[in-house]
Amino acid sequence: MAGRPRVGVLALQGDVREHVAVLEHLGAAVTPVRRPEELAQVDGLVLPGGESTVIDKLARAFGLAEPLRARIADGMPAYGTCAGLILLADAVLDAAPGQQSFGGLDVVVRRNAFGRQNESFETEIAVDGFRSPVQAAFIRAPLIERVGPRARAIGALPDGGVVAVEQGALLGTSFHPEVAGEDRFHRRLLEHVRGR
Repeated sequence: MAGRPRVGVLALQGDVREHVAVLEHLGAAVTPVRRPEELAQVDGLVLPGGESTVIDKLARAFGLAEPLRARIADGMPAYGTCAGLILLADAVLDAAPGQQSFGGLDVVVRRNAFGRQNESFETEIAVDGFRSPVQAAFIRAPLIERVGPRARAIGALPDGGVVAVEQGALLGTSFHPEVAGEDRFHRRLLEHVRGR
Protein backbone atom coordinates (compact mmCIF):
# COMPACT_ATOMS: atom_id res chain seq x y z
CA MET A 1 0.00 0.00 0.00
CA ALA A 2 2.95 2.35 0.61
CA GLY A 3 3.22 4.93 -2.13
CA ARG A 4 -0.09 3.99 -3.70
CA PRO A 5 -2.71 6.74 -3.95
CA ARG A 6 -5.45 6.21 -1.35
CA VAL A 7 -8.80 6.71 -3.07
CA GLY A 8 -12.30 6.07 -1.79
CA VAL A 9 -15.46 5.16 -3.64
CA LEU A 10 -18.64 6.43 -1.99
CA ALA A 11 -20.30 3.07 -1.33
CA LEU A 12 -23.83 3.93 -0.25
CA GLN A 13 -25.58 2.93 -3.49
CA GLY A 14 -24.85 2.68 -7.21
CA ASP A 15 -22.14 1.21 -9.43
CA VAL A 16 -19.46 1.03 -6.74
CA ARG A 17 -17.79 -2.23 -7.88
CA GLU A 18 -17.08 -0.92 -11.38
CA HIS A 19 -15.20 2.11 -10.04
CA VAL A 20 -13.30 0.02 -7.49
CA ALA A 21 -12.18 -2.32 -10.29
CA VAL A 22 -10.94 0.55 -12.50
CA LEU A 23 -9.05 2.22 -9.64
CA GLU A 24 -7.46 -1.03 -8.44
CA HIS A 25 -6.42 -1.82 -12.03
CA LEU A 26 -4.68 1.59 -12.07
CA GLY A 27 -2.78 0.74 -8.88
CA ALA A 28 -4.74 2.72 -6.31
CA ALA A 29 -5.40 1.53 -2.77
CA VAL A 30 -9.21 1.67 -2.72
CA THR A 31 -11.50 2.06 0.29
CA PRO A 32 -15.31 1.77 0.07
CA VAL A 33 -16.55 4.84 1.98
CA ARG A 34 -19.73 4.54 4.06
CA ARG A 35 -18.74 6.35 7.26
CA PRO A 36 -16.83 9.52 8.20
CA GLU A 37 -13.88 7.53 9.58
CA GLU A 38 -13.44 5.81 6.19
CA LEU A 39 -13.62 9.18 4.41
CA ALA A 40 -10.85 10.46 6.70
CA GLN A 41 -8.52 7.69 5.43
CA VAL A 42 -8.62 8.64 1.73
CA ASP A 43 -6.96 11.38 -0.33
CA GLY A 44 -9.49 11.37 -3.18
CA LEU A 45 -13.02 10.13 -3.83
CA VAL A 46 -15.21 8.80 -6.62
CA LEU A 47 -18.93 9.51 -6.33
CA PRO A 48 -20.55 6.83 -8.50
CA GLY A 49 -23.66 6.73 -10.60
CA GLY A 50 -26.83 5.45 -9.02
CA GLU A 51 -29.82 7.31 -7.61
CA SER A 52 -28.77 10.77 -6.40
CA THR A 53 -31.75 11.14 -4.04
CA VAL A 54 -30.98 7.83 -2.32
CA ILE A 55 -27.26 8.59 -2.01
CA ASP A 56 -28.09 12.02 -0.56
CA LYS A 57 -30.47 10.54 2.05
CA LEU A 58 -28.05 7.78 3.03
CA ALA A 59 -25.11 10.20 3.28
CA ARG A 60 -27.10 12.29 5.75
CA ALA A 61 -28.29 9.20 7.67
CA PHE A 62 -24.71 7.90 8.02
CA GLY A 63 -23.35 11.31 9.08
CA LEU A 64 -21.29 11.60 5.89
CA ALA A 65 -22.86 14.64 4.22
CA GLU A 66 -21.17 17.38 6.24
CA PRO A 67 -17.72 15.70 6.33
CA LEU A 68 -17.99 15.24 2.54
CA ARG A 69 -18.88 18.90 2.02
CA ALA A 70 -15.94 19.92 4.22
CA ARG A 71 -13.39 17.66 2.46
CA ILE A 72 -14.54 18.81 -1.00
CA ALA A 73 -14.42 22.48 0.08
CA ASP A 74 -10.92 21.84 1.46
CA GLY A 75 -9.71 20.69 -1.98
CA MET A 76 -9.95 16.89 -1.82
CA PRO A 77 -9.82 15.58 -5.41
CA ALA A 78 -13.14 14.04 -6.41
CA TYR A 79 -14.75 12.61 -9.53
CA GLY A 80 -18.53 12.27 -9.91
CA THR A 81 -20.22 10.22 -12.63
CA CYS A 82 -23.93 10.68 -13.40
CA ALA A 83 -25.54 10.78 -9.93
CA GLY A 84 -22.10 11.65 -8.57
CA LEU A 85 -22.03 14.71 -10.82
CA ILE A 86 -25.42 15.75 -9.43
CA LEU A 87 -24.04 15.39 -5.89
CA LEU A 88 -20.99 17.55 -6.72
CA ALA A 89 -23.01 20.29 -8.45
CA ASP A 90 -23.59 23.58 -6.66
CA ALA A 91 -27.17 23.69 -8.02
CA VAL A 92 -29.60 20.97 -9.18
CA LEU A 93 -32.65 21.57 -11.37
CA ASP A 94 -35.60 19.18 -11.04
CA ALA A 95 -34.30 18.03 -7.66
CA ALA A 96 -36.59 15.85 -5.56
CA PRO A 97 -38.24 17.65 -2.61
CA GLY A 98 -35.61 18.18 0.09
CA GLN A 99 -32.77 16.83 -2.05
CA GLN A 100 -29.33 18.30 -1.30
CA SER A 101 -25.98 18.15 -3.03
CA PHE A 102 -22.51 18.27 -1.50
CA GLY A 103 -21.50 21.04 -3.90
CA GLY A 104 -18.06 22.09 -5.00
CA LEU A 105 -18.50 22.18 -8.78
CA ASP A 106 -19.59 25.58 -10.09
CA VAL A 107 -22.26 24.10 -12.35
CA VAL A 108 -26.03 23.81 -12.62
CA VAL A 109 -27.23 20.34 -13.61
CA ARG A 110 -30.64 18.99 -14.60
CA ARG A 111 -31.53 15.53 -13.29
CA ASN A 112 -32.68 12.86 -15.78
CA ALA A 113 -32.26 15.30 -18.68
CA PHE A 114 -32.08 12.51 -21.25
CA GLY A 115 -35.23 10.67 -20.20
CA ARG A 116 -35.99 7.29 -18.70
CA GLN A 117 -33.86 4.13 -18.46
CA ASN A 118 -35.15 2.82 -21.82
CA GLU A 119 -33.88 6.02 -23.48
CA SER A 120 -30.29 5.31 -22.43
CA PHE A 121 -27.68 5.50 -25.18
CA GLU A 122 -23.95 5.33 -25.93
CA THR A 123 -21.93 7.73 -28.04
CA GLU A 124 -18.40 9.01 -28.50
CA ILE A 125 -17.38 12.28 -26.84
CA ALA A 126 -14.27 14.35 -27.55
CA VAL A 127 -12.68 15.43 -24.25
CA ASP A 128 -10.10 18.19 -23.82
CA GLY A 129 -6.70 16.64 -23.11
CA PHE A 130 -7.60 13.16 -24.41
CA ARG A 131 -6.07 12.10 -27.74
CA SER A 132 -9.03 9.98 -28.79
CA PRO A 133 -12.78 10.15 -28.08
CA VAL A 134 -14.36 8.62 -24.98
CA GLN A 135 -17.02 5.92 -25.31
CA ALA A 136 -19.76 7.34 -23.07
CA ALA A 137 -22.81 5.50 -21.71
CA PHE A 138 -25.73 7.78 -20.74
CA ILE A 139 -28.15 6.10 -18.31
CA ARG A 140 -30.91 8.39 -16.94
CA ALA A 141 -28.17 10.99 -17.12
CA PRO A 142 -28.05 14.61 -16.00
CA LEU A 143 -27.12 17.48 -18.31
CA ILE A 144 -24.88 20.36 -17.29
CA GLU A 145 -27.07 23.38 -18.08
CA ARG A 146 -24.69 26.09 -16.91
CA VAL A 147 -20.96 26.18 -16.30
CA GLY A 148 -19.93 28.90 -13.87
CA PRO A 149 -16.70 30.90 -14.06
CA ARG A 150 -14.75 28.61 -11.70
CA ALA A 151 -15.41 25.47 -13.79
CA ARG A 152 -14.72 24.68 -17.42
CA ALA A 153 -16.46 22.42 -19.91
CA ILE A 154 -14.16 19.67 -21.19
CA GLY A 155 -16.66 17.54 -23.14
CA ALA A 156 -19.91 18.12 -25.02
CA LEU A 157 -22.41 16.35 -27.25
CA PRO A 158 -22.63 17.31 -30.95
CA ASP A 159 -25.56 19.63 -30.11
CA GLY A 160 -23.34 21.52 -27.65
CA GLY A 161 -24.84 20.05 -24.47
CA VAL A 162 -22.06 19.98 -21.84
CA VAL A 163 -21.50 16.52 -20.35
CA ALA A 164 -18.02 16.76 -18.78
CA VAL A 165 -16.48 19.46 -16.57
CA GLU A 166 -13.35 20.10 -14.56
CA GLN A 167 -12.66 22.58 -11.77
CA GLY A 168 -9.30 22.32 -10.09
CA ALA A 169 -9.14 18.81 -8.61
CA LEU A 170 -12.86 18.15 -9.24
CA LEU A 171 -14.16 16.24 -12.27
CA GLY A 172 -17.72 15.50 -13.29
CA THR A 173 -19.28 13.56 -16.16
CA SER A 174 -22.93 13.04 -17.04
CA PHE A 175 -22.04 9.60 -18.37
CA HIS A 176 -20.49 6.36 -17.10
CA PRO A 177 -17.01 5.83 -18.60
CA GLU A 178 -16.41 2.86 -16.29
CA VAL A 179 -19.19 0.90 -18.06
CA ALA A 180 -17.22 0.97 -21.32
CA GLY A 181 -13.85 0.24 -19.69
CA GLU A 182 -12.71 3.86 -20.09
CA ASP A 183 -10.15 4.80 -17.42
CA ARG A 184 -8.75 8.19 -18.45
CA PHE A 185 -10.97 10.19 -16.06
CA HIS A 186 -9.88 7.93 -13.20
CA ARG A 187 -6.25 8.45 -14.29
CA ARG A 188 -6.80 12.21 -14.16
CA LEU A 189 -8.29 11.89 -10.66
CA LEU A 190 -5.22 9.93 -9.55
CA GLU A 191 -2.95 12.64 -11.00
CA HIS A 192 -4.78 15.19 -8.83
CA VAL A 193 -4.40 12.93 -5.76
CA ARG A 194 -0.65 12.50 -6.39
CA GLY A 195 -0.34 16.26 -6.96
CA ARG A 196 -1.59 16.99 -3.44
